[in-house]
Parts: sequence; structure tokens; C-alpha cells
Amino acid sequence: MSDQQPNNPLHGITLEKVVTKLVDHYGWEDLSAYININCFKSDPSIKSSLKFLRKTQWARDKVESLYIKTFTEESPWGRAKS
Repeated sequence: MSDQQPNNPLHGITLEKVVTKLVDHYGWEDLSAYININCFKSDPSIKSSLKFLRKTQWARDKVESLYIKTFTEESPWGRAKS
């Protein structure tokens, strides 16, 4: 079995990095508009969001999906191709 996952855009990216990058890009207010969960609305912090997302798979799936849509190469806001 190989450690590489070429088709997984989140391979090697921690949940903390995902949340931090989304907050840096959108801010808490816009992020809570995209993903309607209280940890992004009521006194938001990276720490509290991570605690919630690690226990709640449906919310984590939404956060990871938004990250992929926002930061993949196909996205107009995504990283530049090398």
C-alpha cells in the first residue's frame, strides 16, 4: 500500500490548516454565510471550530468541500500553476 494519494486534494493538509486558510480568505462572517454552523457564528475561534469539526463529520465534509472549491487549481481564487 502506498502513502501517496494523488487524487486526494486534501492529502497532507491538516484540518487546522484548512480552517485557518478559509478564515484568512473569507473571514468568520462570510465563512458562516457559506457554512451555516454555530462555531463560525457565535464567538468563533480556530480552536473551538476544530473541536466541533473533529466530532461532526457532516460539518467537516462541508468545510473540506468549500476548501477544495476555493483553493483548487480550477478555482479562479486557487493557487497559481507551477
